[in-house]
Amino acid sequence: MVSAGDFRNGITIEWEGGVWQIIEFQHVKPGKGAAFVRTKLKNIVSGGVVETSFRPTERFENAIIDRKDMQYLYADGDMYTFMDMETYDQISLNADKIGDALKFVKENDTVKICSHKGNVFSVEPPLFVELEITETEPGFKGNTATGATKPAIVETGAQVLVPLFVNIGDRIKIDTRTGEYLSRA
Repeated sequence: MVSAGDFRNGITIEWEGGVWQIIEFQHVKPGKGAAFVRTKLKNIVSGGVVETSFRPTERFENAIIDRKDMQYLYADGDMYTFMDMETYDQISLNADKIGDALKFVKENDTVKICSHKGNVFSVEPPLFVELEITETEPGFKGNTATGATKPAIVETGAQVLVPLFVNIGDRIKIDTRTGEYLSRA
């Protein structure tokens, strides 16, 4: 159990039949009246965000989120198959649970499967990946002072904006949270 007075960013709680993660919180002590905790909560299953206030003494059940490393095996239509690398058990998830989490993930890469009480609700890709450029316009020599970018397609089919000097066949490092080019690999 955690009280609203002990809230910290990133804590997950069970509230109103859902599992919520605290994105922001602020302890407020007005001149008149009782103190309260203003929070911004994100529903980890649906992704919806709400803002609400709680009394500091209100108590909530901690939500335990299990994150398990699994290997992405393959996609078959709208179903994506993953394997537990310790037990070799396989699970299949449909596209609405995956979203665009596998945008930068190749087959046989390791991802984290997030679940609450055995119910899988999301897939977390690695923070950074190295992928090969399969399609882009040719670069122009000497046109690098402007910091200009051009679109490029990587081996997973995702589009990334890259500097003008990057060419087909180059391996690049990408931040999967933002989809931004970081450097050549």
